[in-house]
Amino acid sequence: MKEKVYFIKIKDKEDDRHICRKLKKAIEDKDFFSFIGPKNLVAVKTHFGEEKSIGYVRPLYFSMMGELIKRKGAVPFLTETSTLYSGRRANAVQHIGLAKEHGFTFGETGLPIVMADGLLGNDEIEVDIPGKIYKKVKLAALIVKTQALLMVTHFTGHLVSGFGGALKNMGMGCASRKGKLIQHSTAKPSIKIKACTGCGECLRWCPKDAITLKDKKAVIDKKSCIGCAECLAVCRFDAVGYNWSATFVQLQQKIVEHAMGVAEANKGKTIYFNFLNRITKDCDCVGGPEIIVPDIGVLISYDPVAIDAASLDLVEQTAGKKLSQIAYDIPYKSQIEYARELGFGNPDYELVTL
Repeated sequence: MKEKVYFIKIKDKEDDRHICRKLKKAIEDKDFFSFIGPKNLVAVKTHFGEEKSIGYVRPLYFSMMGELIKRKGAVPFLTETSTLYSGRRANAVQHIGLAKEHGFTFGETGLPIVMADGLLGNDEIEVDIPGKIYKKVKLAALIVKTQALLMVTHFTGHLVSGFGGALKNMGMGCASRKGKLIQHSTAKPSIKIKACTGCGECLRWCPKDAITLKDKKAVIDKKSCIGCAECLAVCRFDAVGYNWSATFVQLQQKIVEHAMGVAEANKGKTIYFNFLNRITKDCDCVGGPEIIVPDIGVLISYDPVAIDAASLDLVEQTAGKKLSQIAYDIPYKSQIEYARELGFGNPDYELVTL
């Protein structure tokens, strides 16, 4: 049986206020939020955008969704996780500050921001999955604890996963710092000698006492190191390095298994929105992006695999080219193919135009 994916078509460069009105009508008419119960704590997961990014889903949509959730007697909030790479999104305090600069204030959205993985990205819960690579995945704790979940994703191209859709927003975006590290890397950490200040913070937090100071520089004993990423979480000077050695296909498969964990933790209480406008060659973590296709529309589904498969098809139909021709020439369909192999979600969909 095919999974329904609902489609709201938009014009190229259509005003966000107009799109928001159409989306609100669709949510109300179809009662898409019927799974949300009174007093449910409802996480609205999105990407607040990196500095100089233009592609993130705008705050007015979250204001509208928040109001509709509140009508159900529920309590909505915005959430995100910290990045592995250094920068303003690497910890909760600076990340929230950047989000506010992009308009994600309580005044604009009516929603507080509560970071899903805590102050430093290491607040996590392990979830059991029937995966081939993992039997457990490490997810941001709040994603597991919430009573209902909205995954609001800006669809883009991506340098290593081919495209970023609902699966990536779940698998990478909802993983804890350790979960992100596991997906990206097959090696243990090392110290960047020139960047290390010898402050000793990593020593204090290492659970296995695998780090010592030598000549006022941190040194990691690889035999004792368990690859937990605590040193990466607490280092304020970008002095912890990793070998980002996972292949394109491996990374996509790891993303899908972590996404499966999010789905397992939130069965029957999740809805997905993919925004196919301002579609860029790179993800919203990259500033100064290049738009690769005209605006298409907004997709809604209860199945993350179906919504990504439909998004990908619509982008290629609109462009008249394969995604690999307008973004990055890598095996970008591996996410969809691996989800089918796992029996996770349904890539066979019926597109229903609203």
